[in-house]
Amino acid sequence: MAGNSVTVAGNITRDPELRFTPSGQAVATFGLAVNRRWQNRQTNDWEEATSFFDITCWGQMAENVSESLPKGARVVVTGRLEQRTWENQEGERRSKVEIVADEVGPSLRWATAQVTKNERRSGESGGTSQGRSVPNEAAPAYSYDEEPF
Repeated sequence: MAGNSVTVAGNITRDPELRFTPSGQAVATFGLAVNRRWQNRQTNDWEEATSFFDITCWGQMAENVSESLPKGARVVVTGRLEQRTWENQEGERRSKVEIVADEVGPSLRWATAQVTKNERRSGESGGTSQGRSVPNEAAPAYSYDEEPF
């Protein structure tokens, strides 16, 4: 991912839409508004600009995002930029740059979150797994000689 990594924090502009490819792979898409605010040094007025991004999530993350994050939620997204090109019905070439997410999570800058861990699954086929609540507890003891994964 060298040279093509992006992290943005913003508010979801539309509820995530969950769909499935013909092979059964989950894909979720949503919009993200990222605000930037700065003070104009000449006028001392505060100015603001908003950028809008389309976010795409795949697999189990797509299912988790669509189940967990509504329109208006503030999230942090890390992923890669990807450009798609297509031809519309009038034969015109169109293209857009979107963010394909590697990680999506709630922003805890102005909110708290309750995390529910999903049980591990061997495959990424459709369906939602049952989760279990994970309270803030001490991490289990482990040996530093063990592999982390």
